[in-house]
Amino acid sequence: MERLRISSGAPWESLVAYSRAIRVGDHVHVSGTTALKDGSLVGQGDAYLQARQCLANINHALESAGARMTDVIRTRIYVTDIDLWEEVGRAHREAFADVMPATSMVEISRLIDCAMLVEIEADAWISK
Repeated sequence: MERLRISSGAPWESLVAYSRAIRVGDHVHVSGTTALKDGSLVGQGDAYLQARQCLANINHALESAGARMTDVIRTRIYVTDIDLWEEVGRAHREAFADVMPATSMVEISRLIDCAMLVEIEADAWISK
């Protein structure tokens, strides 16, 4: 089965050897996605704005793979402070209120850049 690789152009992709997203058949897997836009962090110090940008970046990756946010069946949310769960959850709800994917949100000690507060992964199944 053919594998379609989607790149965001982030410098870590070549350093670590990963793709922003991979599509194999009807399945799309989006790697952990942060709030970078044009090389700069969106929403410095604001978990809600960062989560919204993460989800916008996920949407772009999905579209590049021929999928939509409504195709998402699972997300994984990583936050550096679980007390920010409501802010991050609000952004997730705005993106997925009609989809209601399976999800988890876990606190981690830090992300690759200490100013990043949230990272989100997504898996999608393109239904016909």
